Amino acid sequence: MEITIPLFSEISVKIATASFTRTHFPSSHLQKGLLLIFAGHELAEEAVGFGVPVIKRGLQTIFPGDVNLVSHVEGSVHTLTARYTLNLEEKITRTGAESLEIKLLYDLKNLLAELIRRFPLLRTFLTTLSNLLRGLFKWETTFEGSEFHTFVNITYTIDARSGVVNVTVNTSDLFTEGITEVALMNEQGALTFDHYRDSSGLQLHGSEIGCWDEVTADQASFLSDDYQIEFSLARIEGARLFRGRELIGSRLAWAGFGYSFPPSSQVFNYSVKITKLA
Repeated sequence: MEITIPLFSEISVKIATASFTRTHFPSSHLQKGLLLIFAGHELAEEAVGFGVPVIKRGLQTIFPGDVNLVSHVEGSVHTLTARYTLNLEEKITRTGAESLEIKLLYDLKNLLAELIRRFPLLRTFLTTLSNLLRGLFKWETTFEGSEFHTFVNITYTIDARSGVVNVTVNTSDLFTEGITEVALMNEQGALTFDHYRDSSGLQLHGSEIGCWDEVTADQASFLSDDYQIEFSLARIEGARLFRGRELIGSRLAWAGFGYSFPPSSQVFNYSVKITKLA
């Protein structure tokens, strides 16, 4: 199934089952959310789109691999009901071989990823080290089925006239055993969206943005200077809002935001505002 919703000024959003979103990036195996389209050109690159649930079990991250969609239209308002199955985790493979099943390796990989996000001063060194090891051992990223799986229900209410996407997350079906964090990802492509600004007056470009830093301003946005498109989110009580951008070869190319909240929060609401600047 593939659903495309036109907004304005050649802008639309698309959501589709995983088989329709294959690219050369490893994340093509993940179930994507709402992807931005401009004049028929998809702007997501490696990103997962707007309104995509991810859960953490300590250092382990579980990603969505499937979704069931139901669509309803009333005037200019489109309502999409999505039930995500979270059942994939990141694995490491050698070129042309099966994925490696070494627990210590994944513990170290997950720890390295956490250190990169938590400690900005170490990011350049740790990212260089990660890329060096990947090249030396010919490691590649893939996503495979996890022994753990659970479900998250999301409703997208999209006003085609205003460009506002309201997202309601219901985690009442979440199997909370061992889950330490729920995240809602809102990303598009890093090559397209390389300009960050927020209501505090902060403006950052490219690598200045960082890969996972908390937003303290009330409102924050990513802009595409080339396409003159902006998407904006607000800080929400009960959750932390993070910004990030990563552009690493053919492996990472995303820019956007993530909300983080505890698994005890069963309902979470927020909005994504899409704006054409010129």
